[in-house]
Amino acid sequence: MMETVFHSDDLPPTERLARFDAFQVDSPHPMRVESGEPARFSATARALDLASVNVVELTCSPSDVRRTPRLIRLCDPELYSVVFALRGGLGVVQDAREAELGPFDFALYDSSRPFDVKIATDRGTAALVRAHVPRALLPLPADRSAELMAVPLPGRAGVGALLTQFLTSLTTDSAAYRPADAPRLGTVALDLLTAVLAHHLDADARVPDDSRQRALLLRIEAFVQQHLHDPELSPGAIAAAHHISVSYLHRLFRARDSTVAAWIRDQRLERARRDLTDGTLRTVPVHRIAARWGFPDHATFTRAFRAAYDLPPRDYRHRALTSPA
Repeated sequence: MMETVFHSDDLPPTERLARFDAFQVDSPHPMRVESGEPARFSATARALDLASVNVVELTCSPSDVRRTPRLIRLCDPELYSVVFALRGGLGVVQDAREAELGPFDFALYDSSRPFDVKIATDRGTAALVRAHVPRALLPLPADRSAELMAVPLPGRAGVGALLTQFLTSLTTDSAAYRPADAPRLGTVALDLLTAVLAHHLDADARVPDDSRQRALLLRIEAFVQQHLHDPELSPGAIAAAHHISVSYLHRLFRARDSTVAAWIRDQRLERARRDLTDGTLRTVPVHRIAARWGFPDHATFTRAFRAAYDLPPRDYRHRALTSPA
């Protein structure tokens, strides 16, 4: 679960900037914070540790966050960081490059070299997500990865979107995870970042097979979720969209102890089940909900739903909407 590690509202206004600056200087990744309006400064930081990966959601007044040569000499954990804005503007400066990040963009920076992260907003506070990843855990050469530091990278589609969506979901859905999930989620973050670096460096051959396969499986799962409504969604269509063979697609899903078709069916049934328990959709006929999630044949949907949830969909809806919470 995300833990609040700094909350300026607990402090007098005149101390907030200085205390947040001290909080950053005392961190394992020391930085300094400056603001043009110290009397109005505010910041809240929430953190989630996933074994080797640390994720932070920061809500902050306009400010500059700097890592200087002196701070690097003081302590260098040798990290790569991924950062993107949820609200407001963001700029990253490192190695004479400056990335001005637009909506859905993200950037990387290296803890071993000076950088400046500029946080901006027209009014109020900005919000950003940052993830620290140990450089040694990424399989790509540091000299090649350095080419991508402080470079705007697209997060609207492809592996970039998977990375930003995954990190954002960690900040919003962390209560659903158990402590035992943390190492697995950290591995997912590492695989996605590896896939992003390999994609932009054209270095896919250097990525270990298991990391590449996990990243591909994540892309396939995202594709399926976006096309559950399509009754023509099939293993063949999925394989063609990802330029792989159907047999290779089935091999990827063996790790799930499920077939591709069974996983698609289960995802569709779960979406339909959620709709049936949604009081705002109580007037929508069951067959329309079934069709919405890729079941054009009502009889087929009813049989599958009953096999999965032990009740016909109409009875399941009635029980869900009439039983006490």
